[in-house]
Amino acid sequence: MANPVIRETDFKDLKLVRKGKVRDIYDTGDAFLMVTTDRLSAFDVILTDGIDGKGKVLTQISAFWFKQMEDIVGNHLISVDVNDFPESCRPYADILEGRSMLVKKAEPLPVECIVRGYISGSGWKSYKKEGHVCGISLPVGLKESDKLPEPLYTPSTKADVGDHDINVDFAETVKILGEEKAQKIKELSLAIYNKGAKLALEKGIIIADTKFEFGMFDGEIILIDEVLTPDSSRFWPQESYAPGGGQKSFDKQFVRDWLETLDWDKKAPGPNLPADIIKKTSEKYWEALNLLTGAS
Repeated sequence: MANPVIRETDFKDLKLVRKGKVRDIYDTGDAFLMVTTDRLSAFDVILTDGIDGKGKVLTQISAFWFKQMEDIVGNHLISVDVNDFPESCRPYADILEGRSMLVKKAEPLPVECIVRGYISGSGWKSYKKEGHVCGISLPVGLKESDKLPEPLYTPSTKADVGDHDINVDFAETVKILGEEKAQKIKELSLAIYNKGAKLALEKGIIIADTKFEFGMFDGEIILIDEVLTPDSSRFWPQESYAPGGGQKSFDKQFVRDWLETLDWDKKAPGPNLPADIIKKTSEKYWEALNLLTGAS
């Protein structure tokens, strides 16, 4: 029997702190419970239809990467095992299993750290129109999906649910965070991307671009939220990679591409997804998990 699609969580005995595009966060006292639903956000709109198993895939991939990156930076993960969760969470164990994390109560930094290793998406549109990406000049003659000479750090501000993030330059992040923190998260973002991209390539996945979030905990900068997942990154299969156009993907680009064929203003409510699009998208997420971690 297939697992039910979990779009919403409603845990009466737990205090809801924040409902994000995909994750719901509850206060358990000493820690936060972060529950990854099967909701899908595209163009900053939460779609009506969920993707079967998506929350479990994202949780397991993030847990994998948090472990891989511990030599670069600490993170907020305490446990993904529901048996380690507080007693107040136990009544919801069936829902929480595989799609939730107990995490430290970090204070998020108000900047999203975007790293681009290949030119695609909004970066490609900007390059075609203006010859640069977020104010960073690039060589003439690049094709869509080309690998960049070096990964680019293009941060943005973090918007509320339903709003669009705004790209900013590094100088603006210095104004927001101060020189030391701004420089640190830039260095960490590039280091995490470089290590992750190399490891993923060995598994047959190109990580074209991604975004990270950091927070403060006990006076230290740590990695929070999710890391190098198909929701926060563009995952391309290496075997079919061919610069000069869009690429096949393991991520929600599959849904974005379908949505782009519609006469939709990219405002809520979003259109319903056909059953075959939901099924194919779910399969792409599970395939990414399998390639990266070996999990079935």
